[in-house]
Amino acid sequence: MQKKRAIVVHGWEGKPQSNWFPWLREELEKRDFKVFVPLMPNSNHPKADAWLNCLSQVVGMPDEETFFIGHSLGCITILRYIESLKKNIKIGGVILVAGFTTDLGYDDLSTFFKKSINWKKIKSHCKKFVSIHSDDDRWVSLHYGEIFAENLGAEEIVKHGMGHFNEDSGVTKLSIVLDSILKFSK
Repeated sequence: MQKKRAIVVHGWEGKPQSNWFPWLREELEKRDFKVFVPLMPNSNHPKADAWLNCLSQVVGMPDEETFFIGHSLGCITILRYIESLKKNIKIGGVILVAGFTTDLGYDDLSTFFKKSINWKKIKSHCKKFVSIHSDDDRWVSLHYGEIFAENLGAEEIVKHGMGHFNEDSGVTKLSIVLDSILKFSK
């Protein structure tokens, strides 16, 4: 039997050892997942092509035992990656934490939003989505969760007082992500 894989994609200025990623890796490995948390290239000045190439190399051949977890900019990176998949490839599920669908007014993020998101193509590769946002995230508003729910059929989860789900907000464990991936992977 093929081992379940989880690929965690950090956000802008992020790194694999930060936030709740080490905790999630440990929890998933205890449950026999193979976990990848790649360092995305030049995370202080991210470029979509470089991030997509990196993610594609890490994933190799995705399948229904492959699950993606994105934080912040990692969410659109995952969605753009899924858009690029060949027809008939299916993946197990996607969890979007503090994700967004515009450049939020930052030039550094513009390469990720040069074209419209192809929601239909993304849904053709994956049926299970969870969108998690906080009611006090100073960068990413709750309406992005509504966009994911409307366009992907994502389960929309709103947490209270979690900020941007990062260490600066005091978040080093995120059990809702673990719970969601375990529910997807049953």
